[in-house]
Amino acid sequence: MSEPARTNVIAFGAHPDDVEIFAGGTVCSLVQHGYRVGIVDLTEGELGSRGSRELRSKESAAATEIMGVAFRENLGLSDGHIENSLGNRNLIIEVLRRHRPDILLIPAAECRHPDHGAASTLISEAAFYSGLRKIIVSTGPADTSRSERAWRPAHILHYMQSIPFEPTVVVDVSFVWEQRMNAVLAYHSQVFDPTYEKGHDEPETFVSNPGFVKWIEARARAFGYRIGAEYGEPFLYRHGPLGTSDIVRFLGQDSP
Repeated sequence: MSEPARTNVIAFGAHPDDVEIFAGGTVCSLVQHGYRVGIVDLTEGELGSRGSRELRSKESAAATEIMGVAFRENLGLSDGHIENSLGNRNLIIEVLRRHRPDILLIPAAECRHPDHGAASTLISEAAFYSGLRKIIVSTGPADTSRSERAWRPAHILHYMQSIPFEPTVVVDVSFVWEQRMNAVLAYHSQVFDPTYEKGHDEPETFVSNPGFVKWIEARARAFGYRIGAEYGEPFLYRHGPLGTSDIVRFLGQDSP
């Protein structure tokens, strides 16, 4: 059996739309640079105050097409109840060993939505345990020989959500900004869309408020300014200092 294409980056979200809203520009830019990128959503967002599970799925498919990622998977965990359990860790381990990514983009450890912090802990721990060869995960009829081979991503970066932090890395996403925002706006039921016909019992939410999209742009402009770009997305590198034996090459990019 031939080896599947190597995946460079997987972006994880607690809910469909998390990746688009908070790291969508980075994902789009990676795809544009020719890297193989995937998205994995932990839940279907079924507890969302607006829309439905089925509508959210359609919106997610539209956003996925706009971003052009190689694959998107949904693990079907319980929205509002993301447990750091053995079973849930094993689901993520199976994904990591199957796709063998070098880099993970994951939620921040601290956020106003409890699911985001819970997802951060769950994914971080699963990424570590995925590198332990004595841990065997059940994969059913799939290619178990590959899924059982230990694999630990080399790098994990947390994307900023509602609670700010001082970033370690800011990614210039200026050249994909329109594409990135089109992916966000594909979630008509979630973000502000004057054409969306909401149900009589659907309230305005933190995300659907008209000011939310403006806030996304304002924050991206602020972080972009810090690196000499029009728009930037902030990340916190999980593993401490980055090492190099060639500081000139390491820093060999245009100065802001």
